Amino acid sequence: MTSIFVGNLSFNTTEAELEYAFARHGRVSSVRMITDRGSGSPKGFAFVQMPGMDDAEEAIARMNGQSIGGRSIRVNAAESRNDSGPGRPTPGARSALLDSL
Repeated sequence: MTSIFVGNLSFNTTEAELEYAFARHGRVSSVRMITDRGSGSPKGFAFVQMPGMDDAEEAIARMNGQSIGGRSIRVNAAESRNDSGPGRPTPGARSALLDSL
């Protein structure tokens, strides 16, 4: 399963629109629009899952820079969460700065 990051989306873009656009390049397993936890409003990016690496690579190459909802989208292979950096601090956890004081 290959996960594709789709950024610079219009806040009006739907999961169905993304699925339709990506399905022209292969089978789409799922589409997940990312929303704000508190308000539920879209954040302007999504993840598209495709089962085949060949289809995903073609979709990335053909969809990057295309217009959806009047905006030029950015499409690339999604990075795993473990590679994206330190993340958010755990509530109640002490920081290294506090330990050094």
